Amino acid sequence: MKGRTRLVVLVLAAAAAGAHGLRAVEPIRERQARAVILDAVRPVTLQNCTLARVGSANDGGYLMCLNLIENPGAAYSYGVGANDEWGCSISTRYRVPVHQYDCYDPTRPACETGEFVFHDECVAERREVADNYTFDTLANQIARNGDTGKRLIVKIDVEGAEWDALLATPDDVLARIDQLPMELHLPKGGFGADRAKFLQVIEKLKRNFHVVNLHFNNNTCAPEADPLPGWVFQVLLVNQRVGVLDPGKGMPTPSPLNAPDAPDKPECQLQP
Repeated sequence: MKGRTRLVVLVLAAAAAGAHGLRAVEPIRERQARAVILDAVRPVTLQNCTLARVGSANDGGYLMCLNLIENPGAAYSYGVGANDEWGCSISTRYRVPVHQYDCYDPTRPACETGEFVFHDECVAERREVADNYTFDTLANQIARNGDTGKRLIVKIDVEGAEWDALLATPDDVLARIDQLPMELHLPKGGFGADRAKFLQVIEKLKRNFHVVNLHFNNNTCAPEADPLPGWVFQVLLVNQRVGVLDPGKGMPTPSPLNAPDAPDKPECQLQP
C-alpha cells in the first residue's frame, strides 16, 4: 500500500473509532505519519551530480550539485537573518543577483563580491499584511522581480512557513527552479489535522524534483520523533530536467560534506 493511501486509511480508522478509540490510536497515527514522511524524503542517486557544500561550515550551509548549475537568471534566499553566506557564495560564483526575503530580521547582510537585493517581506501562501509584517507568494515575488520564465536557484529556511507557501506555488513556477536546498520543519507537538498536508507538499515537490540529499538538524534531535531522528531536516531538491537518476542504485551513502548545524552537539542521522 502506498504511503499516502496508508495515511488516509489510518485517518478513516481513527474517525470510526470514536472519542475513546481516537485517544488510543492517536500516537500510532502520529508515528505512522512520520514514517510515511521519512519514506518520501529518502534521497536517490543521480548519475551526474557532484555534491559541494555552499555557505557556512555548519548552520547555514547546504549541499548542492554545483556542476549541474548553468547560467541561472537569478537566485532567491528565503530566511536570511544577520548573514547569508549561501547567498554570497551563489552570487559571487554565478554573477547573479540574490533576492533575499526576511520580514522579521531587518539586518541587511553584506556581500562584497556579489549582489544582494533585500526585500523586507516573507514568503507565504497569499499576499497580506499582518501585525505590520508583509507576506506574499513565491510566484508573485518572482514575477515582481522580472524573473518569470528564468532558470532559478532558490534556498528556503523559513521556520515552518515553507509548507503552506510551497503548497500554494504553481507547478510551472517550481519547474523553473533548477535546485532547491531547503530546511523542512515538522511541529514537535504532533501533526494533528496537518499530517496529510506535509506529505502532500513533499509529493508535489517530487513531481518536479529528485531528493538528492537528506540531513537532520542536530539542534532538534528527539527520540519522540521516531522513526525520524529529529524534527527538522535539510533536503536538496534537484530538478528532473537537469538531474539524471541512476536506476541501478538506491539510497546513497550520506555525504561526508554534511556537517552538524550545532558543532557542539551530537549528531542524529539515519544509519546507512
